[in-house]
Amino acid sequence: MTIKYLTAESVCAGHPDKLCDLISDSILDACLTKDKASRVACEVLATKGRIIVAGEISCSEKLNLKDVVKSVLVDVGYKPTDFKISVYLQKQSTDIAQAVDTALEARQRIKEPYGTIGAGDQGTMYGYATNETKEMLPLPLVLSHKIVKRLDKVRKGKIIKGYFPDGKAQVTIEYKNNQPVRVKTIVVSVQHQAYKRQAEIEQDIIEDVLWQVFEDFPFDEDTNILINPSGRFVVGGPTADTGLTGRKLMVDTYGGFTAHGGGAFSGKDPTKVDRSGAYMARHIAKHIVWCDYADKCEVSISYAIGKANPVAFSINTFGTGNVSDSILEQAALDVFNLKPAAIIEYLQLRDIHYADTAVYGHFDSWLFPWEDVKRYKEFNQAVSKYDNRED
Repeated sequence: MTIKYLTAESVCAGHPDKLCDLISDSILDACLTKDKASRVACEVLATKGRIIVAGEISCSEKLNLKDVVKSVLVDVGYKPTDFKISVYLQKQSTDIAQAVDTALEARQRIKEPYGTIGAGDQGTMYGYATNETKEMLPLPLVLSHKIVKRLDKVRKGKIIKGYFPDGKAQVTIEYKNNQPVRVKTIVVSVQHQAYKRQAEIEQDIIEDVLWQVFEDFPFDEDTNILINPSGRFVVGGPTADTGLTGRKLMVDTYGGFTAHGGGAFSGKDPTKVDRSGAYMARHIAKHIVWCDYADKCEVSISYAIGKANPVAFSINTFGTGNVSDSILEQAALDVFNLKPAAIIEYLQLRDIHYADTAVYGHFDSWLFPWEDVKRYKEFNQAVSKYDNRED
């Protein structure tokens, strides 16, 4: 029997890094609302008393981005008057713009459907799915997301009082023979007002957060529950820790259970394959696991800036597949168009409210089009075609 312990974390909406992600995606939403063809690469830095917005935005309409920042601060639970907001923006580089507007294939007079728009950057994007949870995500990550989501809910709903927006959670699960069997450790850190005592904080979190989150997969008397293990968390948010857009990549994706190409999502319009390519990779991986071709699956797609077709595509089922990875690759390429323009249209990426993706992970809601396994019939047919050939 093989025993191992796997850990993942998540953070509240008021965590400094997540606050920056949320502001970046809210600015993206504001741009796309005015102009669906907007090009956005927006970065945010939050520190004591300062919010700094910087990046490249090309939008046909003028926007008051300071108002967007203030709205996010209020919604999360911060006071806009506590921050000086500075905005430093320029338009997208003409060199990058022309590479996206006219793909290499089009410049070479190669006529293909969706072949006119090039990838907005180079790199490899990864998607992952596993059958160990209904979300098709690793259990430690799912539980960590649920903790911080519940924390935000009970704080904003005043079910528990005396808490501030900053917080984070971490869960360690014990696996036997690759199956989750028990909760080994739960860590919760939440910013609180000075009058709150440790015993009261522990009671609040256990009774109003953890019991609800772990209802379906309970912790036991031997689970190590650590609540505010630092002993005091009164000073928090950007006052205590500088936040940056794109610094919670494992929280946004798969908790470190699979590879990551290094590109962040938030604040980027869908021509950036860091975002659109990663969403498509997840969409394909989820189809493979949903159709029971593997217990877990990693999909990788590599792009070159300015080129419509990916330069590499591969699938890895880690030895859990009941058909070969090469058959799954062939079937996926038959069913799914991996050109950026096709992905944008297919996944409706100009109509997404991206602020909804910025907190609690980008792959934890069936409301997102990339989470819908709507092509499973076609995918099954494609796999059957190649599987029969191999026989």
